[in-house]
Amino acid sequence: MKSKHILKALLILLGMQSAICLQAQEKIVLWSEGKMPNSKRLQIKDSIVKEYLFTTTEPRIYAYPAAKEKNTGSAILIVPGGGYLRLPADYSKNATALYYQSKGINAFVLCHRLPGSQDLINPEKAPLQDAQRAMRLIHANAAKWAIDTSRIGVAGTSAGGHVASSLGTHFEDVSAIGDELDHYSFRPDFMILVSAVISFKEDIAHKGSRDRLIGAAPPERLVALYSNENRVTTFTPPTLLIHGNDDRTVSSLNSMVFYQALKGAGVNSSLHIFPYGGHGYTVNKNPGSANMWPEITLEWLREMKYIQ
Repeated sequence: MKSKHILKALLILLGMQSAICLQAQEKIVLWSEGKMPNSKRLQIKDSIVKEYLFTTTEPRIYAYPAAKEKNTGSAILIVPGGGYLRLPADYSKNATALYYQSKGINAFVLCHRLPGSQDLINPEKAPLQDAQRAMRLIHANAAKWAIDTSRIGVAGTSAGGHVASSLGTHFEDVSAIGDELDHYSFRPDFMILVSAVISFKEDIAHKGSRDRLIGAAPPERLVALYSNENRVTTFTPPTLLIHGNDDRTVSSLNSMVFYQALKGAGVNSSLHIFPYGGHGYTVNKNPGSANMWPEITLEWLREMKYIQ
């Protein structure tokens, strides 16, 4: 009987260790000191209010590497939403990252600069600069995490979807600073966009995201530039679009116009609009058929050969 109790205790301990490993993440700062582009070098601090980050002074990613025995070799850079106003303050247990990690996909969560920061010279460029740098950093350290550099994608929700879709449609290098990372690619191999802000056109734009990124009365040049459906080319990566028909925050027309642009460019992509669920689907609790979207995402990744 004693040996049975010892065995049971060992199994419990191993289970606890597995859970700890699954949630383990590493903070990686994107820019070395004095090298961050688009900065006035002001001495300001992160602004945190009620578990949200309103000013980011140290852009970074949090790594959730897949367990060795589960590692598919794929990776996803996750960009949280927040209307270009705020981001989560706690990155220790990001549900989306933990979900992908549990499926053998290396996950990285981006904490990018927000356009409202007083430190920025050109506010509209900062989120994309940080996203490009994050992708380059993942490529540069692919061997460390046993990642296949032809299977590194990006996933974004809400305004995070605008950052993610910008990464896959804006190919001007805005993040080069003359160091060794400049030589690595920032183009994602695929995109997963959930309840995404895409267009800044008046009839379908999420006004808050648009106003915060390019101003309350932006020139038409910037509206056209950051309406990402205008930026789609044959070089835009395959994309999975997920949206709720009843989303009253970001109209599902954003996903529709982006899919039309992808289709027109001959990019192999998929669009799923569910009847209910509102804005910002989660990986663990959604109403009705919308609860299928995480599994649909995995099946799409398998079908497109990004995971086995």
